[in-house]
Amino acid sequence: MTDHTAFAVHIPDADLAPDPLDPAQIVSGTPEVSGRVLWESPDGRQIRGIWQITPGVVTDTEADELFVVVSGRATIEVAGGPVLEVGPGDACVLREGDRTTWTVHETLRKAYHISLP
Repeated sequence: MTDHTAFAVHIPDADLAPDPLDPAQIVSGTPEVSGRVLWESPDGRQIRGIWQITPGVVTDTEADELFVVVSGRATIEVAGGPVLEVGPGDACVLREGDRTTWTVHETLRKAYHISLP
C-alpha cells in the first residue's frame, strides 16, 4: 500500500505474507517470518507495517525503527548494549546498525515504522 489514503487495520488478525529469513540469521529453532507493508514513502525511506516471527533464535542488523508489540514475547539482546524484554503493549526503539539477537518465546507480532538512510 503506497497511497496516502487514511485507513485502519486490525493488527492482531491482519493477513500477512511469508517473508523467509536468510538461513544464516537462524541460530536455533525453525522461526518463520511474515509481514505486510501498510505504507511506504514515495522515496522508499519510510516504511510502516506489520511483522511477525514464530519462536526461535535469530540475529539481525537493525534499521532505525520504532515498533509496538501487539502479541507475543521476545528477548532482544543488543550487541554492546541492553537486553530488552518485550511483550504486548511495549514500545521499542532500535538504532540503525544495532546488531541484535532475538530470542522469541511466543510468536511475536509488531507494528513498526522504519526510517532508512
